[in-house]
Amino acid sequence: MGRLKFVLQTCLVLSLIGTSVASAQTYTCSQHKKSMDEIQLAPQDTYSGASAGFDLAPSPSLVKNACTAERDFFFSASMPEGSYTVSVTLGGPAAAITTVRAEARRLMLRKVSTAAGGERIESFTVNVRRPAITPGGQEVKRKPRELHSLNWDGKLTLEFAGDHPSVRKISIAPANKSLPTVYLAGDSTVVDQDNEPWAAWGQMLPSFFGPGVSIANNAESGETIRSFVGERRFDKIFSTIHAGDFLLMQFGHNDQKPGSGNVSTQDYAALLRKYIAMAREKGATPVLVTSMNRRTYDAVGHITDTLAPYPQVVRDVASSENVGLIDLNTLSKTLYEAVGEAKSRSMFVYADANTYPNQAEALHDDTHFNSYGAYELARCVVLGMQQAQLPLVKLLREPNIRFDPAHPDEPGAVALPVTPFFDLEKPYER
Repeated sequence: MGRLKFVLQTCLVLSLIGTSVASAQTYTCSQHKKSMDEIQLAPQDTYSGASAGFDLAPSPSLVKNACTAERDFFFSASMPEGSYTVSVTLGGPAAAITTVRAEARRLMLRKVSTAAGGERIESFTVNVRRPAITPGGQEVKRKPRELHSLNWDGKLTLEFAGDHPSVRKISIAPANKSLPTVYLAGDSTVVDQDNEPWAAWGQMLPSFFGPGVSIANNAESGETIRSFVGERRFDKIFSTIHAGDFLLMQFGHNDQKPGSGNVSTQDYAALLRKYIAMAREKGATPVLVTSMNRRTYDAVGHITDTLAPYPQVVRDVASSENVGLIDLNTLSKTLYEAVGEAKSRSMFVYADANTYPNQAEALHDDTHFNSYGAYELARCVVLGMQQAQLPLVKLLREPNIRFDPAHPDEPGAVALPVTPFFDLEKPYER
């Protein structure tokens, strides 16, 4: 196949703060050397911490100035903490349908079609973070499952998946400092789930926005609003949040559980109010999200309420504090009842034995979603943003489209390529 070549073009980008500068990098799959700045990598070369390269899976082939493969391939580049605007030129010698994810399976571009020999340029913004909290020198208290997560490793990773996934060029530049960041604080129903078959709405949300928004999903499995404090996850958010940013908070699933981790409704409301006030002090916009329902139906097909009174506490705090509310609890009830009990398993992690590698027993989970369910929940969140008239809706890729949870997408219309990483263990819960 010859040598795989990437063109590295470096330019200076003036920061909006002071006179500091940062570099933009463009990597181009090319058969021929075009400049002295060109970096040559063989297809078998892998990412090493000092340079960009293919990572985590077999490298793609170089065919007619395109990196292309029959299955997923990954590209990583070492990057400091921050947000980066990424532009990809998709396309290759064969017709392709390419889905692009970033970091721990954050959906950036869903099923982009390119004709044989054609190309299409798309852009998005990716948030890169590290455990360190500055100033102060402390770190986020990560769970064991987070220690090797792509969300915390100090590099920007892109996954190209689908039918003949193909890319011609990847450009990465520090995002404009004026771009708003949307910080997500929540639990396993919000987090970037690293592995199949699990998924959550927070990792689907970036695909609905263009490059003018950075989604910083700081949610983690098993969290209550109080443990989010104790593990310094709020400290991490407030070390970087700025005026013009947004803070979306969704807790409740674990807070309500009996035992030492239980958060009383009084403490729950008090902590919500505390972080609403802190966000406002920073000039950021707080938004509350009620927890989506579990998959629990009564005899006539209606969803039963297993989360009371926590969603109502959120509604009451939103009203008294005059903050935006995304009532995902109500929207998910409409969604689940429209899908119906029999078909609703298609949204959750239900799988017969041997569906996935080394899966000896069937999976059945009425709380956690697969990619289809997570995508539909993300559509509900976007609808909630529109209903609340958040300024963010102007930055949606399709701001005039409104999802109707009473008429959800069919699973086949949403179906995403499966990432080659699996975990049969249920996400951590309290």
